[in-house]
Amino acid sequence: MRKLGRSRAARMMHECCRRAAMGFGHCRALLVLLLLLPVPGAARAGAAALPLVVNTWAFRKATETAWCTLKSGGSELDAVERGCGQCEIEQCDGTVGFGGSPDEHGETTLDAMIMDGNTMEVGAVADLRRIKNAIGVARKVIQHTKHTLLVGESASFFAESMGFQCEDLTTQNSLSIYLRWLNQSCQPNYWKNVIPDASKSCGPYKQAKQFNSEEWINSQRRINIHNHDTIGMIVIGTSGNVAVGTSTNGAVHKMQGRVGDAPIAGAGAYADSTAGGAAATGDGDIMMRFLPSYQAVEYMRTGTDPTIACQKVISRIRKYAPFFFGAVICANTTGSYGAACNKVPGFTRFPFMVYSPMLNHSSEQVVDCI
Repeated sequence: MRKLGRSRAARMMHECCRRAAMGFGHCRALLVLLLLLPVPGAARAGAAALPLVVNTWAFRKATETAWCTLKSGGSELDAVERGCGQCEIEQCDGTVGFGGSPDEHGETTLDAMIMDGNTMEVGAVADLRRIKNAIGVARKVIQHTKHTLLVGESASFFAESMGFQCEDLTTQNSLSIYLRWLNQSCQPNYWKNVIPDASKSCGPYKQAKQFNSEEWINSQRRINIHNHDTIGMIVIGTSGNVAVGTSTNGAVHKMQGRVGDAPIAGAGAYADSTAGGAAATGDGDIMMRFLPSYQAVEYMRTGTDPTIACQKVISRIRKYAPFFFGAVICANTTGSYGAACNKVPGFTRFPFMVYSPMLNHSSEQVVDCI
C-alpha cells in the first residue's frame, strides 16, 4: 500500500466505494487503509518548517535579508548579522542604529549581541560610540577575542582595530529630539530620589536625603512605552542550528553609561541548538532582571509550546512590574514559533515577522497582548 501512487489510490477508492454500494462489505478494511495514505508532502510538514527566521516588530527588510543570506549558503550567524545589520542601515523605527534615541547628553550609542546556539559563544558590545555596525562588531568579539562583552570607548577602539569606520552617529533628527527634550525640562528621564526634583527639572542632580520607595512605581507610568524598541532575531537552519542576535540604540534620553537588556545573553536573546531560541524587546531595565529569553528557551526544552513559553515569561515579569512594556518571540528546533506581550495602555498588540518555507514569503504576524 505504501507504494501506491495518488491517482491509483483514487481509482481504487472509487472502485471500492462502487462495490461497497453493491454490498461488498470486505471493502471496509481497504477503505480505512486508503484513507490513511499520506498526502504528498504532508508527512514532512515538520521538516518543511525549517529554515526559519523570526524577528521582533514589522522590520520586513531585515527578515528578508536574513532569509536571503541563508538561501544563498550563509550560516545562521551570517543571517543574524546581516539581518540585524539591515535594520542598523535603515535605522528601523528610529530605535535601531545611528541617529536615534539620544542619551541625556544628546549622544546616540549602540548595544548589540550575537549568539551561536551550537557552541554557546556570545559576542556583545554596549555603549558603543561612533561605530554604525554594532552587530558586526559583536560578531568580531566572538571571532577575535576570548571575551563576551566589550563596552564604551574600549569597544569603539576594538571596532576600529577590526577595520570599522569611525563616524558621528548624531543626525539632525536625533539632535532635534534632544533639543525638544531639553525644552521640556528634560522630561521624561530616568533619575529618582534626587534633588532637584527630576520629574520637574533638569540636573545636575544630587541624591536626596530621604529615599522614596514609591517613586519607581510612579516612574513606570511616566516613561514613553515606545522608547525601548529593539530588533531581536532568531534564525534556525535546516539542520536545527540556532543563532540569535539583537541591535538597538537603547532607551531615549537614557543616562550615559546605561546598558539595557539587548547585549546581555539570556536577557535580550538566547540560543541553544538543543532546544530553540528567544529574543526580547521592550523596557530592558526591567526585563533584563528576569532573563526572559533564557527562561523561554528552558521552557521549550521541556516541551512547552513556543507561544506558551513566551506567555509564561511575560506573566512572570508582570507579577513584579505590572506596567512594564515588553514582548518576547520564541521558536523551537522543529520550526514552531510564537510570541507574547504585556498589555498596557497604548500597547495591546505586538507585530513580528516570520519567514519559512511553509509561508514562502516574509509574513507580518500580530499577537494580542496578555
